[in-house]
Amino acid sequence: MEHRKLYHSCEVEYEGRPLLVEGPVEPGRLRDMRMHPDLDAFRRPDEQHEALVEIAELPEGRIILARDGSTIVGYVTFHYPDEMERWSEGNMEDLVELGAIEVADDYRSVGLGKTMIRLAFEGGQLENMIVFTTEYYWHWDLKGSLSNVWDYRKMMEKLMKSVDMIWFATDDPEICSHPANCLMVRIGKEVPQSSVEKFDTIRFRQRFMF
Repeated sequence: MEHRKLYHSCEVEYEGRPLLVEGPVEPGRLRDMRMHPDLDAFRRPDEQHEALVEIAELPEGRIILARDGSTIVGYVTFHYPDEMERWSEGNMEDLVELGAIEVADDYRSVGLGKTMIRLAFEGGQLENMIVFTTEYYWHWDLKGSLSNVWDYRKMMEKLMKSVDMIWFATDDPEICSHPANCLMVRIGKEVPQSSVEKFDTIRFRQRFMF
């Protein structure tokens, strides 16, 4: 399976200075950066930093990040689904998960999430992949203006739609456990029909719900 990792970068202005958005970033360069202390949604910042390096080392793994100097202030991860999850059952080489997206609190006003995700798809590098993300309301940072799960769901859906990811139905119990949870998917233009059909069998275990 060809994993195309085509480096791209751009700048986003923040308080009169540029932030660099770049990726996929190589693990060696990642090690020389530091995490913003507010990037703690999934684990402690230093532990998350190490996790990003490990993902970057994977053949299919890719890290897109935003940084202020040498400080990482936002990131998006792409990798194969965890082997404990149903999405890994088909052992599909062309099924990749958009696993995590996080932006430090003070940097959330300049569209870094959308910029990072769009950059990940630059140059057609994921056109041979099915990219999916599972959105669970219990992972969301529900505070401030987005304290309502439905407002946050709309925000996440709009974010994913910016790269043509769309809502897909599934009978996955975790996603079905709350109506705000959802599965969003982008099927690349070069993905064969056989892979699409295999993904359909993973999405639905109960044939009558297909």
